Amino acid sequence: MKLINIGFGNIVFANRLIAIVSPESAPVKRLVQDARDRGMLIDATYGRRTRAVLITDSDHVILSAVQPETVANRLNTKDSEQDGEDSEFDDAQSPL
Repeated sequence: MKLINIGFGNIVFANRLIAIVSPESAPVKRLVQDARDRGMLIDATYGRRTRAVLITDSDHVILSAVQPETVANRLNTKDSEQDGEDSEFDDAQSPL
């Protein structure tokens, strides 16, 4: 189970993320407005400027005040940490 901090102590289940995008383009703005209208928008910005829009496989749209690159780096860091832990465990269990 991989969890990612998206700012201000808010955490998202990483396996449910489909995309992390910038909120600047018109299509993303329409996506956010549509999610707001459907009641599927989660605003995790704490009143700050939206810097990343996270899209999940359950059609929820999450607003974050953290840059998309920062969220992606946190995701990659968690992946590499878990890969390292798994490989160490696998080596310890190896019959070689």
